[in-house]
Amino acid sequence: MSAKRILTAIFLALASVLPAQAAPLRIEITEGVIEPLPVAVAPFIAETPDARQYAADIAKVVGQNLVGTGLFREIPQTAFISQITNFDAGVQYADWKAINAQALVTGAVSVASDGRIVVKFRLFDVFSEAPLGDGLQFVGDAATWRRMAHKVSDQVYSRITGEGGYFDSRVVYVAESGPKDARQKRIAIMDYDGANVQFLTDAASIVLAPRFSPQGDRVIYTSYETGFPAIYELNVNTVTRRRLDVPIDGMTFAPRFAPDGQTVVYSLAEGGNTDIYTLDLRTGASRRLTSSPSIETAPSYSPDGSRIVFESDRSGTQQLYVMGTDGSNPQRISFGPGRYGTPVWSPRGDLIAFTKQNEGRFHIGVMRTDGSEERLLTASFLDEGPTWAPNGRVLMFTRESAGAEGAPALYSVDISGRNLKRVPLNGPASDPAWSPLLP
Repeated sequence: MSAKRILTAIFLALASVLPAQAAPLRIEITEGVIEPLPVAVAPFIAETPDARQYAADIAKVVGQNLVGTGLFREIPQTAFISQITNFDAGVQYADWKAINAQALVTGAVSVASDGRIVVKFRLFDVFSEAPLGDGLQFVGDAATWRRMAHKVSDQVYSRITGEGGYFDSRVVYVAESGPKDARQKRIAIMDYDGANVQFLTDAASIVLAPRFSPQGDRVIYTSYETGFPAIYELNVNTVTRRRLDVPIDGMTFAPRFAPDGQTVVYSLAEGGNTDIYTLDLRTGASRRLTSSPSIETAPSYSPDGSRIVFESDRSGTQQLYVMGTDGSNPQRISFGPGRYGTPVWSPRGDLIAFTKQNEGRFHIGVMRTDGSEERLLTASFLDEGPTWAPNGRVLMFTRESAGAEGAPALYSVDISGRNLKRVPLNGPASDPAWSPLLP
């Protein structure tokens, strides 16, 4: 299937979830390019005097989230004819049609007597002159106002596209500092858009490849604290950690949680060979899954926990394989030119993302779980280590430019290869891993 047909199929499918009478509320495709949907985010009403700043900030973040997907175009407030001054008042649809708004978001914010903020919102289909779903209300501590903005954005995104949201999520990554030849590395966590950065470890030792648990409450990663790679588990809420002891001596790395959150799959290098093992966090029992005289690493579970994708050079070059969770029936799935690595299964279960190196260029790509329909989404001097957004429709990865001044940075791209953008962070960053949606 051509790239154009793939794009058309994806986004016409999104548009098809809308009611028949709301035909104007759709994303149009022309020659494989999506025309962003015009949306008006009205200034949120401050229903109490101390809610003014929260109302302005929340509306701003909602607009930024929607525009950041590449699927929406926000109409500037200077173009508005109508002004929303009462959250419960009727909408003058003709005024919003006149400025070509196809969707309208309205909201209100108040501060309760206990200091918590209350956020209400509604979404309207302007051309069908009807609400698109029921209004909702979120209540939370004032410090969590950005989360409530993300929750509103998730609802708007889902109602218009039919896809799950991904704004109310976090990303764990490796924050780097210092000169290129002696960079210090710390594990950090941020909102999906680069806000609210917090450090979870210090820079006393090298850390690599943090990965979230399915519940988002723990992170597993590789550390060189002892001088050799070993696996650690860190509680995100308490910032306490422990080293995971495995019954076999060797260097352990590339860990990832199973969907049950109680099993870890990882690589162990021993005696010149690297194989894949699992560790039961409840019993401490370890099980060997591969025994090929080659390098087997970067395992990732399917979301239903029935299979594992991994990289191996057993065929002579670095390729992708899928096997049962007991190590049975390994099957090669990558057959294109070049080398494949760092596979990760989509949370939807339909795709596998990977890093590909071919003809001196690195790519982030996706393929079906049987290896078919391979698509390369990026190309650069060095792109690697993709991670999936909770809805399985956006990827984040590490990109590094060439030259002595090159430094790693985090980028995101959607699965059509569109909307490539850098995550705004202060300083070099690598090894991102996306959390599930927050509870």
